[in-house]
Amino acid sequence: MTQAARTRELIPVIGLEVHVQLETQTKIFCGCSTDTADADPNTHTCPVCLGLPGALPVLNEAAVEMAVKVGKALDAAIPEQTRFHRKNYFYPDLPKDFQITQYDNPICQDGELEITVEDSDRLIEIERAHLEEDPGSLKHAGGSIDQAEYTLVDYNRAGMPLMEIVTRPDFRGPEEVRAFLEKLTEVLEYLGVFDADRDGSLRVDANISMVSADAVAEDDSIAVATLEDTNRTEVKNISSHKGAQKALAYEITRQRNAIRRGRAVEQETRHWDESRGVTVSMRSKATEKDYRYFREADIPPLRVAGWKEQISIPELPDARRERFGTEFDLSDETASKLTATKAVADFYESLVGQFDPDFVATWTADVLLGELNYRDRSVESVDRKAFADLLELVATEAITEKNGAEVVLRSMLDDGAHPETIVEREGLGKTDADAVATAVATAIDNHPEAVADFHAGEDGALNYLVGQVMAETGGSADPQTVNQLLEEKLTS
Repeated sequence: MTQAARTRELIPVIGLEVHVQLETQTKIFCGCSTDTADADPNTHTCPVCLGLPGALPVLNEAAVEMAVKVGKALDAAIPEQTRFHRKNYFYPDLPKDFQITQYDNPICQDGELEITVEDSDRLIEIERAHLEEDPGSLKHAGGSIDQAEYTLVDYNRAGMPLMEIVTRPDFRGPEEVRAFLEKLTEVLEYLGVFDADRDGSLRVDANISMVSADAVAEDDSIAVATLEDTNRTEVKNISSHKGAQKALAYEITRQRNAIRRGRAVEQETRHWDESRGVTVSMRSKATEKDYRYFREADIPPLRVAGWKEQISIPELPDARRERFGTEFDLSDETASKLTATKAVADFYESLVGQFDPDFVATWTADVLLGELNYRDRSVESVDRKAFADLLELVATEAITEKNGAEVVLRSMLDDGAHPETIVEREGLGKTDADAVATAVATAIDNHPEAVADFHAGEDGALNYLVGQVMAETGGSADPQTVNQLLEEKLTS
């Protein structure tokens, strides 16, 4: 590429602010329950989370413990003392007109997380991760934020414990952002501090700038001065990994087109409208000084010295993936499937001592997860003992693998019946040797054309005859045995 062409090329520079809801039983500064999934609006509130005069916050110890775990998992520095601040801004869902958060001394600093994109490893630097409270939520009636007839406020979410994880501007494309969010979600779920299935549990704000390709160094770094001279757009309220990739792809295209047409990119905050697949301008982008940070006088300094050393974290996804490959002799692809979530990894490891590791891996990673994905169900919904009983039936050749996967497992998942009940009900016990031999002879006698094709060297002829035998035996014959018997008969 010539220098002129490289200068004309525009490269996206992306940094993330990821808001993660911590799985505590109560809110971060009061005793209100965080279990609001089915609650009526404004029923999980109190004077503290409503910001009423005279109400004083009390810090939730469980939230601090979870924050320390996140810091350790991200290999971040955890200072011995930190404190909270007030971030001042007006918005309808912020009842106090300020948010209690952490500013210049967050609980986690200078961490990192390694991701893999297209078989290439990238190290994403984490600038900070801090504790804060969530505002309430707005319900836009009759349309999206810019088209609603009116808006209602629900304060049930106000005061939910959040960790805001802020990356450095290390991303160069939407695919990297999606890979990072998927990896971060894995880590948080392994720590037991996060539930990806909870509505609103993860929200992403992305800052995007476009710079000339020649401003990007060989190590992918960009000079601070370059970034400071470039207007950036913030896209707020992205709620999924896929949504982040789509929102950023749209915004990058929008900015690139504007620059190429000679228009300046405004430094603004934009809303991602998922239903329309576009970003919409909300307001000019606030700067740090606009928030008028000052110390939260009602919460004393937070000290975790000594205590943080007592907090342990479990084996994380990368370590477990590597151990599965080494200990159970699994391929990288299979080990990755089995460790994508902690629930699946625990499920596999609870069974692997009873059967051959590769056998359990195939049935868990390929057969079971495929059926669960089709039904939009998780592995937690599977009766582990019943699944082990199914594996026992297959491993001991009491039923064929085909019937085990296509009949027994599907019936187990759909109607909850026990494997042995299904086998008896459907008559799936393996056909005895004499019956298989009879079915083989019948298939040869009834299909002379296929026999002739076999002798003529046509590859599909034998498979066709195997299928006839399987149909004759109701699928209860062992396909390998049938294949062997047919070859012996046809070549004798």
